[in-house]
Amino acid sequence: MKTLLIEDKAYIRKGLLNLLQLIDTKVEVIGECESVKDAVVVANACKPELVFLDINLTDGTAFDFLEQTENLSFKVIFITAYEEYALKALKIGAVDYLLKPVDIDDLETALQKVTTLSVNQQKQQIKTVKQVWNTEDSKLILSLQDSFQVIDLNELLFCESDKGYTTFYCSTNKKYIVSKTLKEFEDRLCKANFTRPHQSFLVNLKFIDKYDKAGVIHLKNGKKIPVSSRKKELFLNEFLNWKNT
Repeated sequence: MKTLLIEDKAYIRKGLLNLLQLIDTKVEVIGECESVKDAVVVANACKPELVFLDINLTDGTAFDFLEQTENLSFKVIFITAYEEYALKALKIGAVDYLLKPVDIDDLETALQKVTTLSVNQQKQQIKTVKQVWNTEDSKLILSLQDSFQVIDLNELLFCESDKGYTTFYCSTNKKYIVSKTLKEFEDRLCKANFTRPHQSFLVNLKFIDKYDKAGVIHLKNGKKIPVSSRKKELFLNEFLNWKNT
């Protein structure tokens, strides 16, 4: 079975390769990728029969990859860290998945299970997974002084950090202040189309109106966000390659 490993961490790919070699299977690994962009190119060229697919990749998610290869026929085994919302989506969809670090018994079970479903059956299950995933992944719960506030990331314009506090500005003209640093939200938000162009700001890419080459982001509500010189190259790469899906 021609197999493609799509995982952004090299040590996870290496560990999975070692486990596959220990198991007496007919799995033939034909390639390894760490980004959606590379994975789409390799999948279209090599047409794998099985894909081990990490949920969060360097430039997008597993679902971005699946959308861009929807005409190909291959089985999928998801790989995920232990995150409650991810497991909820995967369990509801009844799709095969592996938790990091991958266990050899779980790997054997997943390989056995994936052979029982047709590609079309699995595609239907993945649609369910995506719906649940998108619903769960678009919310953030903030711990405020007197309450827990749920905010929709699709309405979050930007976050600004100041002296250990972070203010969340929403398109609904509401704002919320939490006693946490911006760093504590960076990983979560950067997986949801946010970028950090400056040490004091996290910005939602979908609300950027323009970027002027003087080093300033203009948001659709008129707010201006500075881009630090050391983050300019990274920001431009994210901004110019971003797709509003």
